[in-house]
Amino acid sequence: MPAVDPTLSDMQRAVTNAFGAHWKLFLFQGVVMVILGVLAICAPVAASIAVAIYVGWLLLISGVIGLIAIVSTHHVHAFLWSLVTAALSVAIGVLLVLMPVQGAISLTIVLTAFFIAEGVFQTAVAIASRHVLTGTWIWMLLSGIADLVLAAIIIGGWPGTAVWALGLLVGVNLLTSGWAIVVAALAGRTMAQTGAGSATA
Repeated sequence: MPAVDPTLSDMQRAVTNAFGAHWKLFLFQGVVMVILGVLAICAPVAASIAVAIYVGWLLLISGVIGLIAIVSTHHVHAFLWSLVTAALSVAIGVLLVLMPVQGAISLTIVLTAFFIAEGVFQTAVAIASRHVLTGTWIWMLLSGIADLVLAAIIIGGWPGTAVWALGLLVGVNLLTSGWAIVVAALAGRTMAQTGAGSATA
């Protein structure tokens, strides 16, 4: 069990314990994200199309399941609204699967907005956690800043960036976020080893 500073708050202690106890899982997650990020950056157009198809299938499957559930229980509240929502999910899913290039352009707009929000949130969390994850919070901060910079590049180069931007955004986000998790996991390993050394001393 990692040694924990008694001055830390409950939330800070929970974060420290989680990284110390499960650093191998975090390390595995981070490495996988880095690998996927590199692949997406190397082939951004293919990654854009793959993301559009993936999202399309998610919407299609969830919409079909929603339609089945709604039709079998048509007495539920807001039946018509739920039916329309599920049908719309199916329709958008089919369009994304059948026309992934056009879908990738639309998703780029949505994803750019998402990365702006994520960048702001991750930057804020990194700054707030700088006393908990000493030495690693800077990577989280850089990841958040990278998201904001990429979003600005996509907006500035629109519409020329529309075809490859989705794949590049996903790739860079996976790479930076994955690296941040790897660094945090390695810090967790150090905390676990320190705790084990303290326990045996």
